[in-house]
Amino acid sequence: MPFLFSPTELPGVVVVEPCAFTDERGFFVETYKRSEFIAAGLPGEFVQENHSRSTQGTLRGLHLQRPPRAQAKLVRVVSGEIFDVAVDIRPDSKTFRQWVGVTLSAENRRSVFVPAGYAHGFCVVSAEAEVIYKTTEEYAPDFEWGARWDDPLLNISWPTTAPRLSRRDTLWPPLSAQT
Repeated sequence: MPFLFSPTELPGVVVVEPCAFTDERGFFVETYKRSEFIAAGLPGEFVQENHSRSTQGTLRGLHLQRPPRAQAKLVRVVSGEIFDVAVDIRPDSKTFRQWVGVTLSAENRRSVFVPAGYAHGFCVVSAEAEVIYKTTEEYAPDFEWGARWDDPLLNISWPTTAPRLSRRDTLWPPLSAQT
């Protein structure tokens, strides 16, 4: 089953659309196929998978892991809808501090690939959403990093101005204080 790999304006951030087979019983879809991802230039090896459920208005992010434990992520939604964001925080990049947002939902079945070196976050826009994402590195708390969701340098157009945040996400400093 082929996938449609659509690059975004940020290098390495790719929207992945699977081919779904539907009939009166429902649907069948491959959400990941190593050979197809490698052929598209994306990493084929994921080592951890995470699953979260969140209520409307919840914003998780902006998160990443620093080298040598930097993670790439493949993010998809199995229930509900989110606004998913990748932010280039690589200081030497031509797109440093730029972001891209993608709507992911159970209905559109899209995934987004977020390369290592990008901060990631999402906001739930449906009543609730379940998100599953694979990572190329295992979680390593000593290399965890984050930036404020409302950092004025990033000026992300989130679908809410008063999100539900974890305590940890309220404490991240702005990007300008870290780079």
